[in-house]
Amino acid sequence: MKPARKWFNVPILAAVILVSVAAASSAAPQDQQAKPNYTLAEYNAYQAAHNEKDPQMKLKDLDDFVMKYPTSALSLYVYGDYYQTYYGLKNYPKAIEYVDKLLALPDLAKPEQLGTKLQALGYRAQAMLYGSGDKPLQTPESYTKAKDASAQGLQALSAWQKPQGQTDDQFAASKKGLGILFNSVAGIAESGLKDYKGAADSYKAVLALDPNDAVTHFRLGVAYLEEMPAASPDGFWELSRSIALKGPGEAQVRTYLRNQLLHYQQPSCDKLADDEINQMITLAGTATDRPASLVIPSSDDLQKARDDTTNFLPWLQEGGAHGQTMWLATCGLEYPDVGVKVLDIMPGDADNFTLQVYRPDAADPDAASKQMDAATTPNFTLHVVAQPDVKRLMKDDAVRFTGTLTSYQQSPFMLTWDNAKVNAEDLQPAPAGGKRPPARTAAPKK
Repeated sequence: MKPARKWFNVPILAAVILVSVAAASSAAPQDQQAKPNYTLAEYNAYQAAHNEKDPQMKLKDLDDFVMKYPTSALSLYVYGDYYQTYYGLKNYPKAIEYVDKLLALPDLAKPEQLGTKLQALGYRAQAMLYGSGDKPLQTPESYTKAKDASAQGLQALSAWQKPQGQTDDQFAASKKGLGILFNSVAGIAESGLKDYKGAADSYKAVLALDPNDAVTHFRLGVAYLEEMPAASPDGFWELSRSIALKGPGEAQVRTYLRNQLLHYQQPSCDKLADDEINQMITLAGTATDRPASLVIPSSDDLQKARDDTTNFLPWLQEGGAHGQTMWLATCGLEYPDVGVKVLDIMPGDADNFTLQVYRPDAADPDAASKQMDAATTPNFTLHVVAQPDVKRLMKDDAVRFTGTLTSYQQSPFMLTWDNAKVNAEDLQPAPAGGKRPPARTAAPKK
């Protein structure tokens, strides 16, 4: 389950940017000397509604105006007052409803109304962003309309010319803010429609404008993970970027990332997921793109490593990507009848013992036997529990043990095994004049 949507309804741009799009576009019409296409009474009724300060009274006045003048030439201004008033009241579904009424007016197709259209589309997108947790805005129809409106917004934005009175920097900032807004809402709508590839493209367009937008990195990560098939490594990276950039709901995002990673890898040691996540977050704090060196093996990769008993020790000794994959694959597994040479025996309490032993890494039996005979440095530590007969063992004995792999140190190399038990057959007195026979190798228990 991903974190609740409401934690990420962060405003993309300030309302001042929307107002700056077309400062005069939503102003009341002027009582010009040229003959208007509305009556003086009509004009005065609109002015009274427009100038009303109380929002509830203003809506009532607008309703009265529409009932009296349903096809008024002032509808463009009336609908503008409607959607801005509802937006101020945080009634986002109603704000969107009246933006759509305004956008349906024939006058909005005129080139001179581009600023008015862009401003309305900006308010619509902002209302969808703030209200995306409202049930009425979570329907397929609502998402489809939001996606289409965002496309219209981006088209209008590309044709928008710098208004008088704005500096180049102000104009660039307004275009950037609106570009982020329209692409963000498009991504939310596409995610709502389960078009996750489309959503990912929209979120990537946002990040092209603002690479450090933590909220969008989160949304992109979720989109990658929701794709079929999921782009899991990319999703993990984007979630890590969101955390590294101190995005909202950090603890919830981390929990979501951990659960997704565990589902993807299905390791035997859940604790290793925390190490992987910390590594990803550290890297994500210094790099924009996922480094090629960052390996995130899948459950299939881990199963192949478990089955590859020949490379069990060589890969762990090698470290790097091979070592990480093999450790993820084998940590927490119980291995039966592992053949080793005893190098040291340390008694503990209550018939518990710690054995320092050596396990050869050669696949060839003759080479493994030579390694065993020559070994003087341990590479395994066994914690043997409640097995008093272990005191019979002597240095250089060859025995078999069953134990759970719990710890890995690459340099100097050491594997630690808990709940270990030495094969009872290997605890019998050694034949006179000789050592016990070499123990055999075994794969881990599935």
